[in-house]
Amino acid sequence: MPLITVTYASQRRSPSLRKDIAEAITALTARILGKDPKVTAVVVSEADPADWFTGGASLVEQGLASYWIDIHVTEGTNTKDEKAAYLAAVFAAMADLIGPLHHETYLHVDEVKADAYGFGGLSQERRYIAARLNVPLERGAA
Repeated sequence: MPLITVTYASQRRSPSLRKDIAEAITALTARILGKDPKVTAVVVSEADPADWFTGGASLVEQGLASYWIDIHVTEGTNTKDEKAAYLAAVFAAMADLIGPLHHETYLHVDEVKADAYGFGGLSQERRYIAARLNVPLERGAA
């Protein structure tokens, strides 16, 4: 049930680029991190590459693209190797989608405690406990 925010800057233009990015990120998140695409939310925003500076020069000046991706997952649900593979796969996929990437391009896997993270009014911890005990989920129960 990750929440993923993608901010990208590229000189490439396509009517479907935002959707293509969301689909690629969702697929990689499912395949590598094992997250259910039915409960994966992706917000994609475009930044002007003329306004994105790295090393004192804009991406336009450098002829490069970049992104910042922030993904929230439940703490302890992915290994270091899975996260490393995810970073590499996303970098490759985004290079294909938005163009040659600046080396200073970022992805942050934010591991959130299960009792402080959830969706539909229920924490991930509550979902885990209910599944382990094979009991129905109840909103608002202590």
